[in-house]
Amino acid sequence: MATLMDDEVFMAFTTYATIVTLKMMLMAPLTSYYRLTRGAFSNQEDVARKSAEEKKKLLRTHPDVERVRRCHQNDLENVIPFLVVGLLYALTGPELSAALLHFRLFACSRTFHTIAYVGALPQPSRGLSWLLGMLATFSMAYRVLGTALTL
Repeated sequence: MATLMDDEVFMAFTTYATIVTLKMMLMAPLTSYYRLTRGAFSNQEDVARKSAEEKKKLLRTHPDVERVRRCHQNDLENVIPFLVVGLLYALTGPELSAALLHFRLFACSRTFHTIAYVGALPQPSRGLSWLLGMLATFSMAYRVLGTALTL
């Protein structure tokens, strides 16, 4: 383990993996914030102490809450593959500059994707940011497969 911690590429990966993981984790409190401020809850126990009339109003969906939830779901679909592929990529011994490019592109694309999604920016901003992150992950996967197949 000590040799991995001395590897610059691995340390860069752990840095950017932590950044995108924390960003993804912050989506849950953001969803809670939107639920509270929009008065839109999904579970009976969330409104258990309210009157029957209030329960009818509060047990509902709200477009803003659903937007944040979809953004969080998109993070799950993209960050988890990045974590797996990025780790394998870091272990293939890429050049630090190439690794940093991949990691930074992914982290920036996911950050902008969240801003575009939650802020409802016009397309193709969200689509392009998603595509950039996906291309970075596919590029790393290509390197991992190329390395594995030449062994």
